[in-house]
This record gives sequence, structure tokens and C-alpha cells, in this order.
Amino acid sequence: MAGNDANRRSVKKKKGPLKGTGGHSRRALKPKGPTPKAEDRVYHAAHKRKVEKEIAEKKKAQAEAHRTRTSIKIAAGNELIVGRNAVFEAVDAGIDIIRVFLAGNALDERIGKVVRTATALGAPVLEVTKMDLENASGESAHQSIGIEVPEYDYCSAQDLLERTKENAQIPLIVALDQVTDPHNLGAVLRSGGAFGITGVLISERRSASVNAAAWKVSAGAAARVPVARETNLVRALGELKEAGCFVVGLDGGGDVSLRDLDLATGPLVVVTGAEGKGLSRLVRETCDQIVSIPISSAVESLNAAVATGIALYEVASKRAEA
Repeated sequence: MAGNDANRRSVKKKKGPLKGTGGHSRRALKPKGPTPKAEDRVYHAAHKRKVEKEIAEKKKAQAEAHRTRTSIKIAAGNELIVGRNAVFEAVDAGIDIIRVFLAGNALDERIGKVVRTATALGAPVLEVTKMDLENASGESAHQSIGIEVPEYDYCSAQDLLERTKENAQIPLIVALDQVTDPHNLGAVLRSGGAFGITGVLISERRSASVNAAAWKVSAGAAARVPVARETNLVRALGELKEAGCFVVGLDGGGDVSLRDLDLATGPLVVVTGAEGKGLSRLVRETCDQIVSIPISSAVESLNAAVATGIALYEVASKRAEA
């Protein structure tokens, strides 16, 4: 037996080709081509991201297409007022209504009054989508209602004085010097309505106008507080001074603190400059006094509308005490 084991170990393997496959694996040996990109392999995370991106782009394209198909077309010169409070206050003040736009089931007591008023005046009430209102107004917080109204009818500085004579009031006018943000104008109108001002004076150039944004922020006060627009603000301020008004400008480097303002009880024009720039040189020189609002040294300046609101509150307080 031992001899057999020795013989077995001594046997050498033959060299040369082994038995062939007979061609049955020839397909497996064919080249498979380049490896697909990761985003083209359905089981890969990159493919999922690709699909999500394509869906997002499709939705964006649909939104853009809808934006061009919006059913609200505001006539040139007209304005679109949106928001329940702004619309209701404007209609309640007797503003002319051209059309009413409603999105969805937005009816409540206030909107019901708007619809009834429009119907009585013969103004059409149209059903639109929320996207239509957003696209037409540029406001996402439109609260599903909007009205088309005529272009704002500005008056003159002299008209403001005539208004005070008719109402037997002491003039209190706010003049805005190069305030170009309509949101600030709207906020000033809202504060002015709260403190009973005569009106707001702006210039034709480098000044915000009473547009849709100003209407919205004013919460309807734009229908109650008149806005005068003059070609030259400095000349208009001079005419108001000749008519007996004192002109005070709000500025951080004023000579008089607002708390010590002695001119508050007389005919007054409060001038507010643009945030950052402040009062322009000629307007500053026209003012009888430059008044500052005491604030913390940690804050450089106040927003134009905020500063105006504080000044009007102080003036109203002094007049109430007089």
C-alpha cells in the first residue's frame, strides 16, 4: 500500500489545453459596452435626484406659463388694491370701483359689503384664481380679494390748506423728501389717519406714488388722507410758510429735541427725509427748525415711516394738552 502511495505522488500533471466549453458560454464572453451613467441607472440615488429635478423644472415651466395667462389685466393708469382691510376701507370711503376680483370662497361680512356696493354701482364681480391675484398685484398676502380703481387723484398743497379752513382745523401736514419706498408712504398715510393730519405732500420726481403697495400698507387710509403732489417741493414748502405754517425737518443732528418742540400747537409741516440720506440740502435750508428724536446710540437712524409716526404722536399729544 505504501508503494502505491509513493507512485501516486510521483505522477505529474499533463501540460496543455484543458477540455473546451463547446461554445456554450460564448455570449457571456461578448463585450457589454460602456458602463451607464449613475443617473441613468434606475436603482441609483443619482437617478432619483435626476427625476426630482425634471419634475421641479416641469412645475416651474407650468407656473411661468400660467403667469403669462393671468386673467387679470389692469388698464393703464389704474391700480389694483388687494387685502380685505385695504379693500373694505377704500370702498367704505367711497372710492370709485371699476371691477372686483374674488378668488375662491372668500366671502365674509366685509367682503359681502364690497360685493353689494360694487353691484349697486354696476361694477362687475369676477371670479379669479389666487395665482391670478398674486401675479397681478405682486402680493402673496392678497387675502383672495382685489379691486381695480382709477389712478389716484392728487391735489395741491394749497388744496390741503383749503381743507383745513373748511373743517376749522389747525394745519398739520407731512412732507416727504425723496422717500421712494411706497411701503413707507403707505405707513405714513396710516399713521396720518390715526393722528388726524391734514394731508401728505410729495414731489413728482424722486418720490413714491400712491400705488397698489401704498394702498395695501395704508390699510385704506389712502382713501381718507389726501396726498398733494407738487413739481418743486422746496417751492411748495415756501408757499406753505407764506400761508402761516411753520416747517420743521426731522433729522438725527437736529438743534431741538422733539420733546421740546414749541411749534407743535401752531400750523405745522413736518418734513421727513429718506432713510440714510436724510433731508436734502435745499429742503433743510427751508425748514424753520431741525428736530431730532432721542434714540439709543446703538441705533444709527429710524425708518422714515417710523420717525414720522413718532413725531405725529408727539405733536398730537402736545396739541391735546394745549
